[in-house]
Amino acid sequence: MRARGNAWQPCRWFVTDQVHWYSFTMRKGIAVSPGVAIGTAYVIHEIFVNPDTKRLEDSEVTAELARYETARDRSAADLRALERKVEAQVGHDEAAIFAVHQSILRDAAFTNKIRGWIVDERLTAGAALHRLLGEYTELFSKTADAYLKERLNDVRDVVIRLSGHMTQVQKPASQGVLEGPLIVVADELLPSQAVALGEIEVKGIVTQGGSQTSHAAIIARSRGIPAVSGVKRLMRVVKTGDKIVVDGRTGHVEINPNPETLAAFRKVEREFFHLKDELAENRDLPAVTADGVGLHLQANINGVPDANAAGAMGGSGVGLYRTEYLYLTHSDVPDEQEQYDTYRQIIAASPNRTVSIRTLDIGGDKTVPYLGHNHQEANPFMGWRSIRLSFEHPEFFNTQIRAIIRAAADCPESNVRIMFPMVTTIEELRRLRGMVRRCYKSLMEQGKPTARVPMGMMLEVPAAAIMISSMLDLVDFVSIGSNDLVQYLMAADRDNPKVSHLCQPMSPAVLHVLHNVIQACDHANTQVTVCGEMAGQPRTFLLLLGMGVRFFSMSPAFIPSIKRLASQVSIAQAEHIFQSVLKFKTTSQVKRQMAELLEDIAPELALLDTPS
Repeated sequence: MRARGNAWQPCRWFVTDQVHWYSFTMRKGIAVSPGVAIGTAYVIHEIFVNPDTKRLEDSEVTAELARYETARDRSAADLRALERKVEAQVGHDEAAIFAVHQSILRDAAFTNKIRGWIVDERLTAGAALHRLLGEYTELFSKTADAYLKERLNDVRDVVIRLSGHMTQVQKPASQGVLEGPLIVVADELLPSQAVALGEIEVKGIVTQGGSQTSHAAIIARSRGIPAVSGVKRLMRVVKTGDKIVVDGRTGHVEINPNPETLAAFRKVEREFFHLKDELAENRDLPAVTADGVGLHLQANINGVPDANAAGAMGGSGVGLYRTEYLYLTHSDVPDEQEQYDTYRQIIAASPNRTVSIRTLDIGGDKTVPYLGHNHQEANPFMGWRSIRLSFEHPEFFNTQIRAIIRAAADCPESNVRIMFPMVTTIEELRRLRGMVRRCYKSLMEQGKPTARVPMGMMLEVPAAAIMISSMLDLVDFVSIGSNDLVQYLMAADRDNPKVSHLCQPMSPAVLHVLHNVIQACDHANTQVTVCGEMAGQPRTFLLLLGMGVRFFSMSPAFIPSIKRLASQVSIAQAEHIFQSVLKFKTTSQVKRQMAELLEDIAPELALLDTPS
């Protein structure tokens, strides 16, 4: 598709045997989860803040006012309880955000607008909230003041809380009248929204914002459904009920395609699902290379459903449990007992009861109100996040460590490990080991069972990669988080479209750094796992295998395809492939070479390979 001035010129282009028609309805975004899906669009804001156009009858006004007041009272009670709980578990300053939310809820102008629109214009309470949020959004968009812009997030939180109490939405009420499975369309998909969508037949996800590592991308890959993020002006052109095509391999989205285009995409969609079904048949086979070398293909998970999926897809364990989703989807602050219960469930559901539990990785694009939600940073991905934030709140952090140790002790046949995100210095590792020792001591003094839990580090920071040989004496294992490592190495925010093109896992610089880390771990006889997106992408998997990696952790849906690919390549062949690309000086050379090699080794997997 070519742009001339402001007019889009339709044309046709071919990828292997797939035909794509570019038209006025085509949009281009970031490919984040491979495959092709066709379904009915369901716009997410219509689920969570319902812009209902229905006008109330005179006889319904009093009941609607009462419904709003009940939701307001329940929201106020929620916020008071949250303020007390956060103050007790985290601190007074962190609890202050909920006092701010209470003041918004009590604000006379806020409440009078809602009541006035219900009485004077016969709007439903949900529609009134939607209008109010729109007014505030427009108002705050005109200011450059960062503090005032942050207030919009507070208003949005209050509106969503009110809306939730009024509707208690678990799934789209109109799903039954929509034709076929759904393609979820959103500005961005929040973790709490993903939970509410858990029971819906979602065939694909498209978001206006986000990146390859956004919440929507992670959720889509864990479910094995096609997804595209970063589609500009998406919310302006898509409405609920539209027919929509998602090509998660190329990043193309087609809205209300013509019959010829739709038929071409349906053919590719059938091929995609046929391949997935065929690959799923290898779930009970061991993961071995063509020359019989055993591999460990584990899963990255967010919760119990993902752990179950890991087993169903033939995974050998869980290489990364992202505990932050427990916090992000929790109505308040999960205490030690709640975390202990959740970790026990995760361990029980994980294949072979093997699970590496990552401590809270909040910050950057993942925030909770009581841990820095109100904190503005010029570059949050390189600021107050992950282990740095945990050090700021040691008692809060100790609660999580204690819960993990207790859960491991309660599952004696398990293989539970704990790993810490964004470790940068040796001093941090020493401090972490001291904190864990104190947690063991306090549990034993209280007479609670304990079990030794191996400690590891997430390698994401270039400084740690440089000093890895000196750090290995302080850890039992290393997990490479390639997503963050790549963006830090390239000094490019992966969520910034101006520089995201630099975040290339097949960059020669990235490959050389990874190779050095893997060699250091191998020399020290320390297990190393790659748990970033590189592990589940066919081309980068081949390179990692050639570097010497034998432990991989990926989205559950990717395990069958990587198991198939592993069976078609020998270690010697993978080593030769890696050595051959080391001579290249540019990313484009590496990508081109790997695309050609993948086509030779496993051409059937091309449909599942998302271009970087």
